[in-house]
Amino acid sequence: MTSDLRDAVRSIPDYPKPGIVFRDITTLLGDARAFRRAIDELVQPWAGTKIDKVAGIEARGFILGGAVAHQLSAGFVPIRKKGKLPHATVSIAYSLEYGIDEMEMHEDAVRPGERVILVDDLIATGGTAAAAVSLIKRIGAAVEAACFVVDLPDLGGAQKIRDLGVPVRTLMEFAGH
Repeated sequence: MTSDLRDAVRSIPDYPKPGIVFRDITTLLGDARAFRRAIDELVQPWAGTKIDKVAGIEARGFILGGAVAHQLSAGFVPIRKKGKLPHATVSIAYSLEYGIDEMEMHEDAVRPGERVILVDDLIATGGTAAAAVSLIKRIGAAVEAACFVVDLPDLGGAQKIRDLGVPVRTLMEFAGH
């Protein structure tokens, strides 16, 4: 955890509702040095190892995941909201704070035995990331790690992913919601 990366994340109080502090990484993405450093730090544990694919969760996970995939010479897999991918898909339903949503990926995006890293901007309750892990594993690929720039540890998401047997890498933590 580095203070300069942490300083590059904008905190927006009372968004999307009162009492919530939104951690906005668009400021980090817009700072060339911070963006480069974040990608380098996300990639570091896997540099020199064989990673076949990087899966990114819509939408900020696409930005980060694409950069991580490039650094690892791996393919990139988008995990999207239901109905956004044009070819045959596999999908999974998952719980949100106020209901259920679905996400999907192309059924041929990963193959059994491939080594995959999951990437997103932030881990909070872990519901979305846990669903993505399940989706990748359903096809038979191995989820080697889940990587996030920001962890909100009070919400327990990173531990939820670790409980699924997936190592978690985060670059910084913010207390609260």
